[in-house]
Amino acid sequence: MVNKPELKNRKDIAHLVSIFYEKVRKDATLAPIFNGIITDWDAHLEILTDFWESQLFMKRKYIGDPIKAHQKTDDFMGNTMTMEHFGIWLNLWFATLDELFSGETVWIAKNRARKMNTMLFMKIYEHRNSK
Repeated sequence: MVNKPELKNRKDIAHLVSIFYEKVRKDATLAPIFNGIITDWDAHLEILTDFWESQLFMKRKYIGDPIKAHQKTDDFMGNTMTMEHFGIWLNLWFATLDELFSGETVWIAKNRARKMNTMLFMKIYEHRNSK
C-alpha cells in the first residue's frame, strides 16, 4: 500500500481540482455541461481552488454564488440536470480524493461535497418551480 499525502494547502487543492476537472471534462454525462458553459478553464479552476480553499481551510478568497451559478447552468441545459449528474460528479470527486490524498481533510472534503451536492440540487429544483 502506498502512503498518500494529506490534503493540507492551496497547492494540494489546486492539484486536486485540476485532476478532478480533467475527469469531468472527459465524462460522457458531465462533459457536455461543463465544456458547453466554461470558456476559460484556467480562470474557472482558479475560482474552484478559491472555493475549496475557503471550504477546507477557511481562507476567504472565494467570491461568488454557487447556488445562482448552478441554477443558471440548469437553465442553460434546459432544466435537464438530474440527481444522476450530481451523483456522477460526487463519485468522481470521491474517487479523485481517494486517488490523490489521505487523512481527515479528505473526509471533510467528501462530507462538504455531499452536503453541497444535495443542497444545490434542491435549490435548482426550487428555482425551476419558481418560474
